[in-house]
Amino acid sequence: MVITRNGLVLGATAVTLTTIAVTSLGIHSQGQALFKESPKELVDEVWQIVQRQYVDGTFNQLDWQAVRREYLSKSYTNKQEAYKSIREMLKKLDDPYTRFMDPEEFKNMQVDTSGELIGIGITISQDEKTKQLVVIAPIEDTPAFKAGVLAKDKILKIDGKSTKGMDTNQAVSLIRGEPNTSVSLTVDRNGQQKDFQIKRARIEIHPVKYSQKQTPAGNTGYIRLNQFSANAAKEMQTAIKDLESKKVAGYVLDLRGNPGGLLFASVDIARMFINSGTIVSTIPRQGEAEKEVANGRALTNKPLVVLVDKGSASASEILSGALQDNKRAVIVGTQTFGKGLVQSVRPLDDGSGLAVTIARYHTPSGRDIHKHGIDPDVKVDLTDAQKQQLWLRERDKLATLADPQFAKAVEVLGKEIAGKGITRAEK
Repeated sequence: MVITRNGLVLGATAVTLTTIAVTSLGIHSQGQALFKESPKELVDEVWQIVQRQYVDGTFNQLDWQAVRREYLSKSYTNKQEAYKSIREMLKKLDDPYTRFMDPEEFKNMQVDTSGELIGIGITISQDEKTKQLVVIAPIEDTPAFKAGVLAKDKILKIDGKSTKGMDTNQAVSLIRGEPNTSVSLTVDRNGQQKDFQIKRARIEIHPVKYSQKQTPAGNTGYIRLNQFSANAAKEMQTAIKDLESKKVAGYVLDLRGNPGGLLFASVDIARMFINSGTIVSTIPRQGEAEKEVANGRALTNKPLVVLVDKGSASASEILSGALQDNKRAVIVGTQTFGKGLVQSVRPLDDGSGLAVTIARYHTPSGRDIHKHGIDPDVKVDLTDAQKQQLWLRERDKLATLADPQFAKAVEVLGKEIAGKGITRAEK
């Protein structure tokens, strides 16, 4: 999921089952509702927002005016009835990214970006075609991660309850809970069912981890970015400046399993590596692309290799796509998740909230990566068994030459360093 400073969200069915990284919410327009002091006000408020902002002017071939007449002709005796109708109304759009949150769900979506979260630590989405709930990625070092949940796992049951027909809001309400309580997940992984019993916890997340490594490529700066939270750019700046002071010859940036986060964090981090050029374009209903560009203040021009996998989503895809299209980095790993939609998240008058798809985003070269993802320049696949071994059982081998993807990144980095004539043993 990606959220901009103005409340824009990319890949917004992604729901982090701790709390969602929403910090800057768009201010909704008041006075638009037709019926004041009644639940119908809320129904019409939601309809009006979709009417003004939805990315597809045909509303996915739906008569949106007729939908308004249908739902405003109903009588509502309380807010719960209005909430039910709003969910039905939005479902007609056949867009799982546009969703309504009641006050409790909306409160859960707003995160204290200090980095402390409560939950099991996975980011989920709903497949647009099958409507199945799917794991985008477990957040590193969280209960779900340690239990062995993997990106692309399809969630079949939550505490024994089938997820068929269940949306992300319903799934979140079942999976979230108090620390030290447990939840069971049944997932489908490549046709095989797996059961997980996971204890919820209070999770402290530091988005950036980095180190100086002596590798066959020379003095190498390794940076692991777990998610694009509000403090990610600041921590990334610290990492790069420290590694530059240590005279590294090049960098490996690890985005594997990074489910995304704040759009402005991805743009700010891209600017640390890219001195000029476009970073990302958002294309709303009107078709006028809005571009984020580099600002000439890159912190390093050293060779860069980026590691990605199928758990790299949304903001990770913005960053890797920007680096790839600007020929600033070589991308190594596997095809990324494929989240390319933009949403606006808005508070409503009664404390509930609405996420509505308002745009797509494209990489600098104009690629629409939605449902496809970023293709790596150098493909290195890992089997599920290798992933389990590397990420869970033998973590000390991660980002070493015993890690096949990292080893390939180092090999590629060595060639890039040699091509630029940088001293490999520079210290």
